[in-house]
Amino acid sequence: MGLWRVFYADWQMECCGTPFSVGDEVTWPLLLDEGGESLGGGWSGLLGSITAPVETVREDGAEIRVLRADDGLVAALHADPEDRPEGHGAGARVRAGAGAGADTWTGPGAGQGPGRRVTVSGLLTVERHGARWPETTGTVRTIHLVHQDFAEIAPGSLTREPLPASRSLEAVDRSPKWFGEGRAGVLTELYVPGPRT
Repeated sequence: MGLWRVFYADWQMECCGTPFSVGDEVTWPLLLDEGGESLGGGWSGLLGSITAPVETVREDGAEIRVLRADDGLVAALHADPEDRPEGHGAGARVRAGAGAGADTWTGPGAGQGPGRRVTVSGLLTVERHGARWPETTGTVRTIHLVHQDFAEIAPGSLTREPLPASRSLEAVDRSPKWFGEGRAGVLTELYVPGPRT
């Protein structure tokens, strides 16, 4: 069993999600944002670490690498670290499993071949787009609405970037379906009771 922090982005909920409340059992496909770069980073105190063997899941011709932790948590990794956008995953903490070099820093995504036990740190996020992968079922223990400011990247630009220093959390009992200006999603604590059989 384990307690995991999971970020559910506003656009993921508004597009394809179902609102949930504290105490609800939910089943979500999770992606590990290995660098914690969602909303411009700054999640360092909220990152989790997963130690598990890497599995390869094939779905509709796509290969996805997943970590299946002993407590039942399942999180997808990027299928091929070389396919990531430049800068994505910077700061990931990946360590090889037991034996020689077990605590050697191997860099973002390195050494994540199938069957190899690794420890990876990052921000768990709900991902409802792209390839399909195994889901994690758990009970929502807390929900915090994530408030975040955004700024124009240039005067008059319609493109905006997140301002991590402006992020704040507000405890709520239920996730909204629609978020509106200044709300970027919800951060939950998900209790995973153990592997499903």
